[in-house]
Amino acid sequence: MYQTDPPPSPQEVLPTMYDLKSEDPQEKGLPDQFHLLQPRLLDETFNSSTYPSHKIFTASDMNLYYDPHHPISYKRPDWFVSVGVSPLYKNGDLRLSYVIWQEGITPFIIVELLSPGTEKEDLGKTLRDVEKPPTKWEVYEQILRIPYYAIFDRYTYTFRMFKLDGGRYAEIDLSSSNSRFWIPEIELGLGVWDGTYNNIQQPWLRWYDVSGNWVLTPMEQERRQKERLIEQLRKLGVEPDI
Repeated sequence: MYQTDPPPSPQEVLPTMYDLKSEDPQEKGLPDQFHLLQPRLLDETFNSSTYPSHKIFTASDMNLYYDPHHPISYKRPDWFVSVGVSPLYKNGDLRLSYVIWQEGITPFIIVELLSPGTEKEDLGKTLRDVEKPPTKWEVYEQILRIPYYAIFDRYTYTFRMFKLDGGRYAEIDLSSSNSRFWIPEIELGLGVWDGTYNNIQQPWLRWYDVSGNWVLTPMEQERRQKERLIEQLRKLGVEPDI
C-alpha cells in the first residue's frame, strides 16, 4: 500500500452513511411522547427567511457521526438543524444518519431535551473516562463547534441557551427576554410558548419570527386561512357552510 500525493479526501476513504449503523438494537426503548412531539413542533415552525426549504435539514434522534479519526463514534441529539444542505442525501436518498465528513457542514443548532438520566451529560457536568468517547457537551463544543446549543427541561419547562464564544459555550441570560432568544443568522428566534399542540396544553419550545410572532404550524396556517375566508364571506353577507 502506498501514500498518494495529495492523500485522498475523507469522503473517498471513510465510511458513508450506508456503511454506518443507523439503529442500535441494544438501545433501550423508543422515544417517549414528549420526545416525539417537541421535535416535531420545532420542525414545523422552523421557517427561515434566510434559507429556503431546499437548503434546510432537520432531524431528531438521528445518529450524528462526528469524528473521521473515530468513524464509528456518534451522538444522537434530540433535535438539530443544518442549514445550507439539502433535505436529502447527495444522491437523493432519505438520510440514515448524518455523517460530518460526507456532509461537509456541521449542524447550526442542537437542542437537547433534559431528563434525569441525561441531565449531567447534556449540561457538561459529566467527568469523562479517558478510555471512553467524549461526552455530548465536548463533541458539540470542542469537536464540532456547534454555534448554538439549546437545552429545554421537559419537567420544569426551563429553556437555556448557550452560544459558542472563544471556543467555549457561554450561557445567555434569558431572564429579561421572557425566555426568548433571537438568532440573527437565520432570522428566527427560539422561545417558550405556553399553548396547545397536538391537543396537549403545556409550555413548548418553538420558533418565532422577526415580528415576535410564533411561526405557525401547517395546521395552524390552514385554520387561519379558513377563519379569514369565513370572515370575508360574512362581510359579503354570505353565511359560510364550512
